[in-house]
Amino acid sequence: MGRLLLCAWLCCGCISRLPAQGWPQGGGPGGEFVTQGQAPAEWSVVQDRNIAWVQPLPETGQSTVVISGDRLFYTRYAVLGGPAEIASEIVACCADAKTGQLLWSQTIPAGHPLRVSGCFSDSTSPPPVTDGKRVCFFNASGAVVCFDFEGRQLWRRETMAVGRSQPFLVHGRVVYTRQLIMPEEGKFGHEHRDAPHELWTQLEALDLTTGEAVWSSDCGVNMGAIPLPQKLSDGRVVIVVGRGGGHSPPERPEGVSMVDGRTGETLWTLPLDNFMSTQLYPVVNDQTLVFYGPEHLWVDLSGKISRRVNFCTDAVVRKWDGGQYVNAVETLKYPTGRGRAITQQSNLRIGDYHYFRAYQHPYLGRVQIRSGKVEYLQLPVQLVRKPGEEEVRVWGLKDAEFIPADMTNADGHVVMGDRRSRTNTWGHHASPLMTVVGQHLYLPTMSGTVYCIRWDAEQLHEEALLGISDLGPVGPTWTRASISYDSGRLFTRTIRNLICIEAERVTARSAVSQPSNSN
Repeated sequence: MGRLLLCAWLCCGCISRLPAQGWPQGGGPGGEFVTQGQAPAEWSVVQDRNIAWVQPLPETGQSTVVISGDRLFYTRYAVLGGPAEIASEIVACCADAKTGQLLWSQTIPAGHPLRVSGCFSDSTSPPPVTDGKRVCFFNASGAVVCFDFEGRQLWRRETMAVGRSQPFLVHGRVVYTRQLIMPEEGKFGHEHRDAPHELWTQLEALDLTTGEAVWSSDCGVNMGAIPLPQKLSDGRVVIVVGRGGGHSPPERPEGVSMVDGRTGETLWTLPLDNFMSTQLYPVVNDQTLVFYGPEHLWVDLSGKISRRVNFCTDAVVRKWDGGQYVNAVETLKYPTGRGRAITQQSNLRIGDYHYFRAYQHPYLGRVQIRSGKVEYLQLPVQLVRKPGEEEVRVWGLKDAEFIPADMTNADGHVVMGDRRSRTNTWGHHASPLMTVVGQHLYLPTMSGTVYCIRWDAEQLHEEALLGISDLGPVGPTWTRASISYDSGRLFTRTIRNLICIEAERVTARSAVSQPSNSN
């Protein structure tokens, strides 16, 4: 009975979710990167284990794969023809989910080049959105285009979607983060602190059938925040946004706001000085969860802080030390002032836990939502697999054994506009967002290592680490895409390949529980 009550308490604030039916947007069926289902905990592209197929891609790209029926949708750059640092022309792609073979493609030109294969985003980053009849693609260099499922263009809108954003459907409208300050030579400057309100970055809702703007928010959104649809106990769909971060953003005040998903109206605003908005903002039991400095906040429906827990001081860490895991208590480094937030766009709420990836440490952390208990588990920074050789786990952030990505495309050309793309997954970049399928939490890294965690484990110990997988050999492999799911299969992509992961049979431990983010 206690577990049932817990599930009811946890579920009342979240998007209602149907049984898994494809992956219609970057965040999956409910927009929160969580779904029911069963999928393998381990696989290997290097060893061809639990891999249904691998389809080579002619050019680099970043968008998470979107799934509807027997079709996959994703974006990539148009073939660059040589080494490239900036570009703007992308290709909207539709592929067969059974084989990965391309069914059709359409080029989407735009006018504002961005850094290719950037560690925060590039022109191809925002995932498509589909309602099962139409599919909307985003070129973050300045265009949104909608096609039918046969590849015929329905409408086009000249607008700049934030590269790091995760567009989603609400009330038949596609909501995305729109910016009006344009990049220069592929990157955004630091001189816009005093830009007027009419140039602020905002949410915008487009009618999916016509492309017409329905509403735009007024409170301002930082380009590093990841707004997602959430549901309150009274049934209203809301979106929580953040302001504050790098590149001297003009939006004020720094802090968070809740926006009505039907009208774009601001419901409340909580000012937070020196706030770093680079995170997701889950809502549970009508409480918004926010990482602020070294504290985890619970914010109520009046926009007031109802609870706070320090997750950096005297943290309990299950740590790798001399060939084995040991318990440790330490105070995690947290930059003061305008230093980067510890989560850096990598948190996800599932059940009674708010998971996050530490910024300056190779740790996966979680805050128990009811009790406020904080736990950390150190993970290897990289898994190195080579045919015929024993695998190597690299543990230190500065370990000499870490192999950086070579950032080369199918033609062997270096396609990269930011050298930080070659770094490990803990640090100053936008990590691929986590995904939950059933009891499995999947945590991808840029270098192609993917961890599978049993998210509902009683303790965040090594026993919760169900598997470590690869998306290809280290060096040639690089990704910023999240994991998608449909009908027992996982889908993802790298700088070179589109990948389908499927176990020969699902093990018993993969079918124990289902996520409880919905009613």
